[in-house]
Amino acid sequence: MTPTPHSAPSESPPRGPLSRRTLLRWGALGGAGIALGPLAACAGPTGAPGPGTLTLGLNRSLVSLDNKLNQFDAAVTVQRAVRQALTRIGPRMRPELVLADRFEMTEPTAWSVRLRDGVCYSDGSPVTVEDVATALRMYGQVTGSFLLGLFPELPTVEPTGERTFRLRTQHPVPVLDRLMANIHITPAAANRPEELQSGLGSGPYQVVKANSGAGEYTLGRNTRYWGTRPRVDTVRVRFVPEESSRVIALRSGEIDVVDTLTPDSADQLTGLPGVTVAETSGVRMCQLFYNFRKPKGHPLADARVREALTYAIDGEALIRDVLTDSAEEAGGVVPLALEGAVLAGEYTYDPRKAKALLASLGASDLRIKIIWESGEFAADTSVMEAVIDMLQAVGVRASLQQFEPGGDILKWRQGRAGDWDVIGNGYGSPTGQALTVLQGMYGGTAEKDRTGDAFMGYIVPRVERALSAAAMEVDTTRRNEQLAAVQRDIWDTWPSLWAFAPKTLLARRDRVHDLRLLTINSYDLSAVRLEG
Repeated sequence: MTPTPHSAPSESPPRGPLSRRTLLRWGALGGAGIALGPLAACAGPTGAPGPGTLTLGLNRSLVSLDNKLNQFDAAVTVQRAVRQALTRIGPRMRPELVLADRFEMTEPTAWSVRLRDGVCYSDGSPVTVEDVATALRMYGQVTGSFLLGLFPELPTVEPTGERTFRLRTQHPVPVLDRLMANIHITPAAANRPEELQSGLGSGPYQVVKANSGAGEYTLGRNTRYWGTRPRVDTVRVRFVPEESSRVIALRSGEIDVVDTLTPDSADQLTGLPGVTVAETSGVRMCQLFYNFRKPKGHPLADARVREALTYAIDGEALIRDVLTDSAEEAGGVVPLALEGAVLAGEYTYDPRKAKALLASLGASDLRIKIIWESGEFAADTSVMEAVIDMLQAVGVRASLQQFEPGGDILKWRQGRAGDWDVIGNGYGSPTGQALTVLQGMYGGTAEKDRTGDAFMGYIVPRVERALSAAAMEVDTTRRNEQLAAVQRDIWDTWPSLWAFAPKTLLARRDRVHDLRLLTINSYDLSAVRLEG
């Protein structure tokens, strides 16, 4: 979908009572002089970027330019500017060729692939078939990978020539061309089963300076890039955790692009001179997901209790008053914008029913611990605080534990740290397919959970079997029929206390041109150009 600018507000304040959103907008216009000093100090180094430098302000720390574990949406834009894959997901969520110039299914369990002639890394060394084979092995050996869960199985590489090979699987994987868009290729000798902190890439940019601890990078043009020369000389990447600081830094010209905006911040920026806000429908699912590692006999191990708690959540109020209509309440277990997604159910607000069901199930005195990482989704703290109030209104005592970006929440998600009951989590769709998201979230097995790769411990054998069968179905119509049935089955297990699909909001300075925001919340950094 082509991003559409928000309409500009009128040039004078409206008469009569002012809404909260109106106050925020006019506060940004009139009160910037008061706010700019202290907030700009929090935003990082001052001074506008030079004429050939593009500066990005990320809401989460980019701890690595490798994506084996670090796969939040904004990271993809930067990671793929340095390291590339055989394919990528482009406009309309269709696969496009990158390092490969041929990628064809030639058998139900084999794809014929050819590397482009002349593709090389930033040191001039060629991208080889062995690099591809090693990359797949390294992704397969890492523990707790978000990406690994998307694959029904990882393919093996069978070389057939200097630049040609087959990707072989034991069972059909009909969306392998999409899945391989997430396997970034790096020289075999330097690859490891971990997030690489350095190393070469084949992308349009190379790393000039890096401080992964602070989430700050400087990228420069790769002078040996095999493709079209990037249009910006230098890209600076900064981690600015406070949204208010990102907004002020954008307005002052210190930052050119900010992502993952809340509606309030978008309202502050909409219509301001020199700033454009873009929006697309999203394919990310944000949910308050239950901990499925609870022992038998625990209230949350009972799907009826999980369902009862959902009636305590006023989803319409959260969408309207907290997210200010920047999201849609989930009507299924994956975003409905994905290919193959179906309407599987709906959340209903009925606190009396919640109380009655909890009482009938002997779960009236529940205590719920909710955890999440800051920046997991826009307005996360406000959503969590509202949910706490809603649960307390039906007699459930709830508490919050917030993790800072770069902390150890990964161990908690994997069941290797403290106990929790509900987690605030965002799950993106790097393939545009319902199948791969379903596979990653709901295709857990006991074997996967031993390595921390079962999503929040969700292990329902009949669901896993149905997903595996659908993943091997080559016929698209039959595959979608199978997926529709399994999505309704998953809904009946009540995996989430509540869920929503946010729209994607991004703001840029008007000197930034040709930034084409994709539905998967990333863009081609090499296509961006600057004027002024």
